[in-house]
Amino acid sequence: MQVSIRDETFAGLVLLGAAVLALLWANSPWRDAYHHLAEFEFGPAALHLDLSLHTWAADGLLAIFFFVVGLELKTEFVTGSLRRIDEALLPMLAAVLGMVVPAVFYAVIQAATDSGAMHGWAIPTATDIAFAVALLGIFGKGLPPALRVFLLTLAVVDDLLAITVIAVFYTDEIHFLPLIGALAVIAVFGLLVQRRITRWWLLVPLAVLAWALMHEAGVHATVAGVLLGMTVPAKTRRSEHHQMTHAFVERIQPISAGFALPVFAFFAAGVTVIGTEIGELATDPVVLGVVAGLVLGKVVGIWGGVAVLTRVTRLRLGHGVDLPDLLGVAMLAGIGFTVSLLIAELSFAGTPESDPARFSVLVASFISALLAALTLRARAKVRIRGRGARTAWRRPEKHPDRRGTVRGVVRKRQSSSQDPGGRS
Repeated sequence: MQVSIRDETFAGLVLLGAAVLALLWANSPWRDAYHHLAEFEFGPAALHLDLSLHTWAADGLLAIFFFVVGLELKTEFVTGSLRRIDEALLPMLAAVLGMVVPAVFYAVIQAATDSGAMHGWAIPTATDIAFAVALLGIFGKGLPPALRVFLLTLAVVDDLLAITVIAVFYTDEIHFLPLIGALAVIAVFGLLVQRRITRWWLLVPLAVLAWALMHEAGVHATVAGVLLGMTVPAKTRRSEHHQMTHAFVERIQPISAGFALPVFAFFAAGVTVIGTEIGELATDPVVLGVVAGLVLGKVVGIWGGVAVLTRVTRLRLGHGVDLPDLLGVAMLAGIGFTVSLLIAELSFAGTPESDPARFSVLVASFISALLAALTLRARAKVRIRGRGARTAWRRPEKHPDRRGTVRGVVRKRQSSSQDPGGRS
């Protein structure tokens, strides 16, 4: 199972299966049992940790996923694609535009309908890296390998910005004493890993303590996971053969992808829509805003932004990637899922807009995934891309057809046989 779950495609299928199971159960005759299970509370009340299973999944288990995100961020900034600003600048700007434009789409629709649901502006800004990379691996075979690097860079920056949005805009009140305590524990954790002290019975209790203090401080506890991951060293010493961040990812990734994310998806995707009029959902301003932001806003922001930037600045795609190749990637970015579901819960917790917001994330992610799959497969079938595609029509004699016959010669002979005088 550990070997299988490291495969991005298999991990994406497990995540999708958990979401589908929750959606089916929440709309079955036994839906009350699902909601009772999600609302079941347990934990020490003295520490303000008597939380529901739903909250434990969103605040607790998801911190494991964000710890892995922190490890990946540290690796990318120190030794990866974000190390060289000249190569990382274009996908970084694309990530920013891919968050701003969907938020604008959402805000415009809420303002036009006077819905009063402007608080959910950040829902369509996130990208689910697990689903996006998995689908690119399935449907993007034959496309330039640098396209995956572009998507990873974009998604990592998107995660960083999403975490910043959660920490800044979805924190109502900060208690500074627990916050200082959480930062102090994270510093101790960082000191230990910098000294290469990685015994689990030391690090795991410190990580749990940092998470609990961050939760008590009023900041979303997943931020603790990111900060803990960022303290792990990404450079190797002389006696080391592997980066510590990679070693941590290998250990934690199976837990994150095989348990934490599916459990979160199971409790977050269980939206009861049975008994609700389809027309009512289709015209709900929150649904329209989220779907428009993820499906259209991501494409306009990322693909349109790169198209403009490569024309008016010196930034270029390079490494065999062309602008048409990027269209499918921009559509993949519309798969919000994990982080979008989290932001939807933070935006509309305990309000009537909660179910439509989460349902719209599922619908928009499905539409984006379908369009991306079709676009990537169509683009992968194109044999000649880039500069060669723009000049191929000038040299048709160099491109044989399926029978191995030179196309230009065939056309010339056909025209000559039809018109002996040489007229065409």
